[in-house]
Amino acid sequence: MRLILVRHGRTVSNVRHLLDTAVPGPSLDEVGRGQAEDLVGLLRDQRIGWIGSSGLTRARETAAPLAAALGLDVTVLPGLREVAAGDREMCGDEESVRAYLGVVGEWLHGRTEVRMPGAESGTEFFARFDAAVASARSAAAAAGAGTFALVSHGAAIRTWAGSRVGDVDADFVVRTGLLNTGVVELEEAGPTAPDGPDGAPAWVCRRWMGVAVPTARAAAAGAGPAAEPAPARPPASIF
Repeated sequence: MRLILVRHGRTVSNVRHLLDTAVPGPSLDEVGRGQAEDLVGLLRDQRIGWIGSSGLTRARETAAPLAAALGLDVTVLPGLREVAAGDREMCGDEESVRAYLGVVGEWLHGRTEVRMPGAESGTEFFARFDAAVASARSAAAAAGAGTFALVSHGAAIRTWAGSRVGDVDADFVVRTGLLNTGVVELEEAGPTAPDGPDGAPAWVCRRWMGVAVPTARAAAAGAGPAAEPAPARPPASIF
C-alpha cells in the first residue's frame, strides 16, 4: 500500500505567517488555487484510488481538482487537521511562532505530554492523526486502491512523519520543511515500527517534495545540493 501526503495550497494566512489552525480556516488564495490545479498533472498517473482531506477549507479545496480529474470523492477526516495553536491562534509574532514550533519539537523528540496553552498535547495529536491514517488505509483497501492520498497541513504532516515514518526523523523534517502542495510519498513496509501505534503498519518515505529521500537527507544535512531538486514553489509559512 502507498500513501501520498499532500500539504494544502497557499492561503492569505500563509503569506502573513499567521498561526491559522482553527476550523474551518480560510480558502485558498489565487496562487493556492493554481497550486491545487497543478497537483492534477503531478499526481494524475500515481494510480490514486482513494482521497481524503482534513475538514479545513483549504485542504478540501486543494483535494477537489485532483478528485474531480480522477472521478473520486473526497472523504473528510477531521483527524488530519493542523496542529492546534490554542491561545496563540492567528498570532504571527516571532514569540508565538517560536512557542508553537517549540512544542512541535518537543513532540518530535518524544515529549508528547507538552502542549500549547489552550491546545492539544502531542499524545492527543498523534492519536487523532494515527486514527485518521488508519481509517483512510482501511477504506482505501476496501475500495481496492493500492495508493491513497491525504491532504493535510504543514506542521501536522511534518510532525507525524518525523515520528511515524522510517527514513525521516525530527532533524530532517525541521531542516527540509514542506512547501504548499508539497508531496510526501510513503510506502507500507510491514510490521509495526517499534515506536508506532499498536497494530499500525510501518511506513517508509520514498520521496519528499519530488526528491528521493537519501538525496534529500544529504541535502538537509548540508552535504550539497540535491541531485533531483524539488519543483520551485512560492515561499510560505508552515501552517
